[in-house]
Amino acid sequence: MPKVNIAPWNPLEEMLPLREAMSQLLGESFVRPGESPRSQGEVAAPVDISETPQAFFVEVAMPGLKSEDLHITIENNVLTIKGEVRREEQPERTYHRVERRYGAFERSMTLPNTVKSDAIRASLKDGVLMLEIPKAEEVKPRRINVSVGS
Repeated sequence: MPKVNIAPWNPLEEMLPLREAMSQLLGESFVRPGESPRSQGEVAAPVDISETPQAFFVEVAMPGLKSEDLHITIENNVLTIKGEVRREEQPERTYHRVERRYGAFERSMTLPNTVKSDAIRASLKDGVLMLEIPKAEEVKPRRINVSVGS
């Protein structure tokens, strides 16, 4: 009778490939707090949002993005950034690995009602799109005098 090596069954060992696949899937698609679930496209567009007392700042890392391939709109306090990172292949080269992401992307985020949407400034430098969104001055309560008479 042939010998058979019997090792105790470890169910966790069989689950490791599943766990790795789930981690990768969730890492690519999970919406973290403060991020918008409305992001589409082949290219991930990571966004940082910060603020000062005067303005909000949105920074989007987009290496290889050109300003002519970028479209920014604001409608009903929803800021939408669309663009496309184009791949410029070198025909004389043989590519062995391409890890940088190329293609279209779209990010949308709802802005607070307290911004001056008509004064947003945008600049693109070193692969980072920077949006400065000024805050509107707070509406201060004021006293209204009531006149007596006709």
